[in-house]
Amino acid sequence: MIHRPYTVVLIVPTGIGAVIGGYAGDALPVARAVSQVCDCLITHPNVLNGAQLYWNLPNIFYVEGYGLDRFARGDWGLQPVHQNRVGLILDKGIEPELKIRHLQVADATRATLGLDITDYILTDTSLNIELRIASSGTSWGTIGNPDSLLRAAEILITQAKVQAIAVVVRFPDNLDSLALDNYRHGQGVDPLAGAEAVISHLIVRQFGIPAAHAPALMPLPLEPNLSPRAAAEELGYTFLPCVLVGLSRAPQFVCTGGVDFNPTLVNHEIWRNQVDAVIIPETACGGSAILSFSQSNTRIITVAENKTQLQVTPESLGIQAIKVNSYLEALGVLVAHRAGISVSALHPTVSSLNCFSKTRD
Repeated sequence: MIHRPYTVVLIVPTGIGAVIGGYAGDALPVARAVSQVCDCLITHPNVLNGAQLYWNLPNIFYVEGYGLDRFARGDWGLQPVHQNRVGLILDKGIEPELKIRHLQVADATRATLGLDITDYILTDTSLNIELRIASSGTSWGTIGNPDSLLRAAEILITQAKVQAIAVVVRFPDNLDSLALDNYRHGQGVDPLAGAEAVISHLIVRQFGIPAAHAPALMPLPLEPNLSPRAAAEELGYTFLPCVLVGLSRAPQFVCTGGVDFNPTLVNHEIWRNQVDAVIIPETACGGSAILSFSQSNTRIITVAENKTQLQVTPESLGIQAIKVNSYLEALGVLVAHRAGISVSALHPTVSSLNCFSKTRD
């Protein structure tokens, strides 16, 4: 008997202070575990990016957040690839030494990992990022010159024929920021995350190809009491390696084609109706992707212990969800669902079958 692949989406929204997934790659252990109980795991850079740390698994799809929203709506499908040609955009505002450091990272991934990094381009003006913390406690930001970013991307796509784009933008260092200090000690919100999402969203929305961002920052002073969850970001000069690795195998977006899985195809497209389950923090259910998946037959699993700065629960939106306390419990739900076993059958008591009474006009 042929079973279609069991497909899971794992979402930890960026910039909302998630206690798991709100730091540099600290949701990666969750992704690795989930990938072992499904055939295909679709997740986004915030889950997988760990600065210089990464863990590339063949059944994990690295999908930028805007592209994931379009996938959840059913507008775009995902086409697996063997390898992407990745282009690199560097913000003109990056200092010369920091620029060289990032170019050396790209060369290192070519020489050591065999990635196909084709060309780089400097934006024609500094992008001028500004960071903000909203009253809700979430982070966001603005780009002073978004047109310059899009012009650079267009040149790489039309002239260098790249298939994915990595962006490195100079971010404010904010060494004396209370938000940064809290973040380094395992509290609060990543002050960079909200602005990072805007950068990649612009490129994916405009050009429909995979993209991800790595901020350019000067190394921080040594902090002996650094939180382990924030440690990955302080290993060196760059956040770029994980982005280049992720983009090298990121699926391409497709807007046409059949939505039915064909087991005879090696490089089959994946569409929304093939997603079996989605995992999301319990208080972060207001995003576009979850609202879209709630209109389908996809099982939504919410995790209570992954607290965030938000308070958007499935109940507040009328979304049916399986509520669990931990990701360990979520793994059990996935195993049961994949096996075709009702979760209720695993509890010590099972209620009797109810009689459904048809209502009349």
